[in-house]
Amino acid sequence: MTSLTVSGRVTQVLSSYLSDVFGVMGNGNVYFLDAAEKLGLRFSPVRHEGAAVAAADAYYRTSGRLAAGTTTYGPGYTNALTALAEAVQAQIPVVLVTGDAPSSGARPWDVDQTAIAAGLGAATFTVTRDAAGSITQQAVEYALTKRTAVVIAIPYDLAALEAADEELPAPLAPAVSDDVDGGLGQVARLLAGAKRPLILAGRGAHLAGAGPELRELADRLGALTAGTALALNLLQGEGYLGVAGGFGTDTAAGLMGEADVVLVAGASLSPFTMRFGHLLGPDSTVIQIDTALQPTHPRVDTFVSADVKSAAGRILGMLDGTASPDARRAEAWRAEARRRLAEGPGHQAGSSETPDGRLDPRALATALDAVLPERRTVVQDGGHFLGWAPMYWNIPRPQDLVMVGTAFQTIGLGLASAVGAARAVEDGRTLVLASGDGGFLMGLSDLESLIGAASSAVVVIYNDAAYGAEIHQYGSRGLTEKPMLIPEVDFSGIARALGAKSAIIRSLADLSALQDWIDAGARGTFVADCRITSSVRAPWMSEWMEASQAAKAVVVVAG
Repeated sequence: MTSLTVSGRVTQVLSSYLSDVFGVMGNGNVYFLDAAEKLGLRFSPVRHEGAAVAAADAYYRTSGRLAAGTTTYGPGYTNALTALAEAVQAQIPVVLVTGDAPSSGARPWDVDQTAIAAGLGAATFTVTRDAAGSITQQAVEYALTKRTAVVIAIPYDLAALEAADEELPAPLAPAVSDDVDGGLGQVARLLAGAKRPLILAGRGAHLAGAGPELRELADRLGALTAGTALALNLLQGEGYLGVAGGFGTDTAAGLMGEADVVLVAGASLSPFTMRFGHLLGPDSTVIQIDTALQPTHPRVDTFVSADVKSAAGRILGMLDGTASPDARRAEAWRAEARRRLAEGPGHQAGSSETPDGRLDPRALATALDAVLPERRTVVQDGGHFLGWAPMYWNIPRPQDLVMVGTAFQTIGLGLASAVGAARAVEDGRTLVLASGDGGFLMGLSDLESLIGAASSAVVVIYNDAAYGAEIHQYGSRGLTEKPMLIPEVDFSGIARALGAKSAIIRSLADLSALQDWIDAGARGTFVADCRITSSVRAPWMSEWMEASQAAKAVVVVAG
């Protein structure tokens, strides 16, 4: 085996799992990046360490392929913690390669990075000279198996030393459990006997590739279908109701609430998906199939821990051996849904006039959907505006919507995530980033990174000169708005200075500048600085506020 340094051995093993690395060079990872360059890994530089993990995270969400982020030790490492926490909370496999204190002992400026990672729920794998390769392999397999973020730490004094030769074991094959047929048999009987079945798919179903099986199952049963925001359009077809939760329509939610048997496939049933307890009817039977070891919501009546794709295929086989569901009954359920969806109100179109004369974000979102290239991958930062894309834009596939920050309830990861998604998009799609002005300012340094990484990208900034979520949650209750306001920033000017095309959008007619850029080939990056009103509150925000007030009232009464 060719002689390699410890950093080289780490890189050699990583190269069998991934091809892309994102990060910032420093003392603690310079030898790792040197080895990555020599081995042909593609390095995409970011300008703030906080973007290293976020970019690798979004690369995985977009492509399904592993990527690595890398930082130096100490402040470089701590800068990456918010994105690391988001990846852990969102169950995204990602690897952070970082420097660490020397193996001989901590220096005055070192911090306990392993303890910090543990506090976030991330495991740290510290390599040694004797086992740099096997420890790296163990870390990657752990990330992939557990669907989580891991840290690979290279002690500073070992980074450039020669590593020992190792014979590495073959990568572990995923374990498959066959002890689920009994539970699936009960599921098949419940579904076959349902009068108004509903199949609700989540990101777990998308990652398992279970879309075809679940759609076939829905057609066999005459079931209505829906998806979480992270499984948007996975089950699109006859009987599809759209997004379950605050981004969906009230008409669709009403139909979901009337289902008598609900199969939840690879979804955790978060409070947002469940409309804070109001999505499903009190008498509905809820079945959950998920790779989790136990139910993720108290509403679950029957739980099967299994791969969703395999389980759906087995249920289809079981239905072959039982009495077929009543086709007329199924058609009546879907026909009723079609009628009510056609007659019921959809999302509000927005207004051409607002109290402050700025754009209504709903009308803006509708207009943007008509202008943006049809082949699009959307990265959605966190903030008050986060529902406008899944509510108003055509996003054909689940992997074309990357919603970051929702797991850890953060903003500011959008630009960094767009860098990773841009590197993952390989089929001529345009990367579209939707961000608020507050989050955009947090990650502003990586606008330059996106401009360098993207072959075709549109940045839509919902610029209300404020932290909009706080305006609606707290300003509306009489709290001072002064800390919630942001002096209006000319993002268009900043974008031009960094080499992007841009325009300030004060009216829908101003979108002609974006249309001209698209008509000219949509090459490079275009930043649309959209001046929106803060007078429009998103429906999901109203729902959340009402649920929060109701919960506080219960606490007060109980107290």
